[in-house]
This record gives sequence, structure tokens and C-alpha cells, in this order.
Amino acid sequence: MNVKGINNPSELDDIIFEQMQISHLKQVLQIEKVSFPSPWTKSAFEYELRTNDFAHYIVALTGAQRVVGYAGMWVVLDEAHITNIAVHKAYRNRGLGMALMRELINKAVLFGVKGITLEVRPSNTPARALYKRLGFEERGRRKNYYSDTKEDAIIMWKNDLP
Repeated sequence: MNVKGINNPSELDDIIFEQMQISHLKQVLQIEKVSFPSPWTKSAFEYELRTNDFAHYIVALTGAQRVVGYAGMWVVLDEAHITNIAVHKAYRNRGLGMALMRELINKAVLFGVKGITLEVRPSNTPARALYKRLGFEERGRRKNYYSDTKEDAIIMWKNDLP
């Protein structure tokens, strides 16, 4: 399956998106651990997948069923909140983050979402640039949001969903 938004489609022709399953967690946690200073735990992901009715998570899989990225959101009424997104280091800077975000946005539209929000560290300039390219706008800050560094969070919104 050719993923829209990939910079070099021939490299990632075999990427598909699926709903995240418990069986994906070992690989998801490996990506999580190297992507974030305070990674989510296995039990946090298990709660999201098994218990949280608002949660919707996807994985990006290679043809060999290797998890190379994932993303999640909560959908509450007509709003979505992106909880996390990460791409395996070997697949970064190829457009997979953009493709994951587009897949989430498309899912949100199917759920009737009118606006999507997320928080991002001011120091995460690649993510901020990605979100801006997708039409997200900075709308505020949460002071000392990240407990590991006391860094603020920039609140971003995208309201122009189809």
C-alpha cells in the first residue's frame, strides 16, 4: 500500500496502518523508550487499548508486520486530542510522521470531529514544524506541563476539518 505523504514512496511502499493491538506493544514500547524523555509504560498503553472508550490508536506496519510508527488520540464529542505520535528512528525524516498524522485526522473526521488539539514541547522543533504544515496553530501554553523537565507545553489546534 502506498502511503500518501511519504517523501520517497518506493522506500515505504509496504507501509500499512492498522488499529493498535496489545500484540503490537512490545515494538511500540521500544519506539516509545527512545523517542521520549518520559516514555509511557506498558500499563498506560494497555489501559488505553482495553479500557478507555475515548481512545483510538494506530500503528504503521511494514509488510513484515514490523511496527515503525504509531499515533493515538482521544475523541470526545466533536473534539479530538492527540495523545502521542512517534516514528522508529530508522524511518524518521521520510514523511511517515506526516502520514500518521493524516491518518489520525482522517479517522477523526469519520468520527465527526470538528477540531483537534495537542500539546508539544517548545524544544521539539521538528514536531512543531510538522503540525504547522498540517494547519495546526499555536493557541496557548500550559506552564510547567512536562514533569520531567518542567518545560511548558505549547497548545496547538486545528479547526478547519472537512
